[in-house]
Amino acid sequence: MRVALFVTCVNDALFPRTGQAVVRLLERLGVEVEFPQAQSCCGQPQYNTGYRRETEPLVRRFDAAFADYEYVVTPSGSCAAMVRDNYPRIGAKAAAEGRGQALAEAAARAGPKTYELTEFLVDVLGVTDVGAWFPHTVTYHPTCHGLRVLGLGERPRALLERVKGLELVDLPGAQECCGFGGTFAVKNAAVSAAMGADKARAIESTGAAAVCTVDNSCLLHIGGTLARRGSSVRPVHIAEILAATEEEPCA
Repeated sequence: MRVALFVTCVNDALFPRTGQAVVRLLERLGVEVEFPQAQSCCGQPQYNTGYRRETEPLVRRFDAAFADYEYVVTPSGSCAAMVRDNYPRIGAKAAAEGRGQALAEAAARAGPKTYELTEFLVDVLGVTDVGAWFPHTVTYHPTCHGLRVLGLGERPRALLERVKGLELVDLPGAQECCGFGGTFAVKNAAVSAAMGADKARAIESTGAAAVCTVDNSCLLHIGGTLARRGSSVRPVHIAEILAATEEEPCA
């Protein structure tokens, strides 16, 4: 099977090890992974800030960059949700404004083949045991886009539960937002920080050595909050846990 990796802006700029982990993991499972150089931002920051028209070129770019692939895999629930949930809205709005069907058609091509990593593993590859090894106590925070837009449900937990050596502990108030929300954290900094503090206290109460999510954007917020509290809890993207083996442990 041949897939395209959509690494996303946050991972490319700040968390390159996550993209590398996705490649190691998928190749270990027999998947051929390619990285189309033409990929760019999905447009989520612009769209969420109200710049719909400015997002349209990025819809077209995404469609063109991944045109030759049956599957696009991304280690980001929020970016996958942008493509699957918001691209159709952008296309429909352009059509309603009398600007043709091109954007709607681009969205219709891009959305169905774009998968967040854990749903690709479970739904397409049909695996939950990926041969991972991570001998630590871990708690899992279900990010808002993954939980509420993509409906990832138990997929991430099913994968984590089968990691050798990993003890998965429940997170109190797991479904509560961490407070990041992209531009929300910039526009409403005080509220964002308060929500982050609540999430950090819940994470610390589990006694876990690490907290993982499917979105490094949320993990950036959570990790920063934990660090400012002097916490020893380590933030780790789920891809890095699933890619880890006894021979190649998580860095």
